[in-house]
Amino acid sequence: MRRESFEITAGYVFICFLWGSTWLAIRIGLEALTPFVAAGFRFLIASFFIWMIMRFWGIRLQTDSEALRIYVILGIFSFVIPFGLVYWAEQFIPSGLASILFATFPFFVIIFSKLMMKGERVGMGKILGAVTGFFGIYLIYSENLNLKLDSYVLGMTAVLLSAAIQGWIAVLIKIKGKKLHPLSMNLVPLVIAGIVLVLLGFAVEDTARISLNWKAVSSVLYLAFFGTVGAFTVYYWLMKRINVIILSLSSFITPIIALILGNIILDESFSERIIWGSTLVLTGILFANFSGLKSYLVRIANSAKM
Repeated sequence: MRRESFEITAGYVFICFLWGSTWLAIRIGLEALTPFVAAGFRFLIASFFIWMIMRFWGIRLQTDSEALRIYVILGIFSFVIPFGLVYWAEQFIPSGLASILFATFPFFVIIFSKLMMKGERVGMGKILGAVTGFFGIYLIYSENLNLKLDSYVLGMTAVLLSAAIQGWIAVLIKIKGKKLHPLSMNLVPLVIAGIVLVLLGFAVEDTARISLNWKAVSSVLYLAFFGTVGAFTVYYWLMKRINVIILSLSSFITPIIALILGNIILDESFSERIIWGSTLVLTGILFANFSGLKSYLVRIANSAKM
């Protein structure tokens, strides 16, 4: 029990730091690549790494009808659409702001948990957290909203939509994906997403501006191996062992890491209104997850005494 608690904690820290850095890596990669092509090659390379790991460990790909159905759903709704939206959006908005907007993910997990999981209780803390977080989103938007939907506002909306889709898929996988191995759960969806996004990129994007320089190569490789293979495998492993709302609390930590890295490396800065709005979003996440976080920490403390 003590060893499992340590592994869960280590895995949690691992995905927080990795995903906190991916926003910056995406932004850097888009200086040399188009959004869909960058995301597509990231997923294809990641799927190759996963295939090699599965062969090395002797893990068989699950191919029953239920598994195949989940693979297709994951490929489209966990990778193609949400990541396509994020990559497209980061052409127009800072990486730190994108991470803050995606931090609404736990609120959507709460909403879909209530709608899709029988007996799921939504307490006052979750309601207060959601209200606080969405008021923070309003503050962030209010600086840029006008009658003209410019690329900045559309970019922010794309990230919010991505968070909503990922919130839905997280709850769905919590319900349906228990029997799937984490690596198996990644392989086929990544292949599907990689092929779809690369084809879509060459069909609709200005691929003439693609430059295979060090920024492009390092960004894709880092995102493929660490941001996708490492982070998503650990994420699905954790999903089977801890409450999905507790897992979504990682969205509180990753924006802080993204903001720090964006400021240091890309010199990203924000207005006072965006800073206040971001603070409300992160505070809302803590409110929404406070009771679950408290219970989780108590369970870890009790297990450590055994």
